[in-house]
Amino acid sequence: MANPIIGEELQRLLDGRLTKVYEDNLKQLHEIEHMVPMLFNVQSTTKAWEEYYEVGELSDIQPFTGKLEYANISPGYWTKIEPKQLALGVIIDRKFLDTKQYPVLDNFAKKLAGSSHRKEEKEGAEIFNNAFSAGYTYMQSEEGLSLCNSAHLTKSGVSTSSGFSNYHTTAMNKTTVAARWIVMRRFKNPIGERVIINPDMLLVPDTIGDSAEELTGTPHGLDSAYGNKNVQAGRFKVVRYKYLDDNDTNNWFMIDSRLMKEYLIWLNGVKDEVNNTIDFDSFAIKHSIYRTMGCGFTNWRWIDGGQVS
Repeated sequence: MANPIIGEELQRLLDGRLTKVYEDNLKQLHEIEHMVPMLFNVQSTTKAWEEYYEVGELSDIQPFTGKLEYANISPGYWTKIEPKQLALGVIIDRKFLDTKQYPVLDNFAKKLAGSSHRKEEKEGAEIFNNAFSAGYTYMQSEEGLSLCNSAHLTKSGVSTSSGFSNYHTTAMNKTTVAARWIVMRRFKNPIGERVIINPDMLLVPDTIGDSAEELTGTPHGLDSAYGNKNVQAGRFKVVRYKYLDDNDTNNWFMIDSRLMKEYLIWLNGVKDEVNNTIDFDSFAIKHSIYRTMGCGFTNWRWIDGGQVS
């Protein structure tokens, strides 16, 4: 059996002389900012994995010259998202529990649930922190490329020289935001046709959040003495994702939020399952939590990412 939490390690809780004992006084990010339900298409699943597939479109109608031309539909790419098992346990010495003099360490179910929810928020952030790498924890992609990539693929055989890149390396400023907005609106579907993309969100680390809000919230005269209209004002909702700062403070993302909620997938398998029992031999109290979850994306056209050095 693993080592229990005992009085030797927390002996000050046993003597009753402390004026105050603090527990859970500092709010953690996951308690206040629930980013996963805001950003992801949250789904429940009872399967070991979920698979997604895309089929192409028809080409343009052709001039009729007396013989009918027949079109073909090219296949798209396959994606698999597999929830994984997560668990944690804690053991409390029975004597310590009976003799501690302060009302702390009484609700391990809450602490374990907090541990689960914090992990959830961190895993959600990893989709963006890992957006420039093809390695993901929960998903497999037939395309085999990173979420934000300069050379996305298609099976249709059309040219991918334009409309298939959602990656750049430029810092966020009014010029870059304007340019990337145009780039996103020129994204193409798998047969190389223009599609409707409406970028309306800037997802940024907290470090550049003020700059993003200034850029999108200043109606006139942004960095100009002429008081000219700032066309970016009101165009985007700025979302600060503090867990992005832990990876990089300059990377930023432009998003079509409607498409994001379609293609950015979060899978909940077994929801938080909290258990407790008494060990027969030692009388120690054992608590545990178990859940399964997974996340991934099934299309890249909802996002444009800046990997800024």
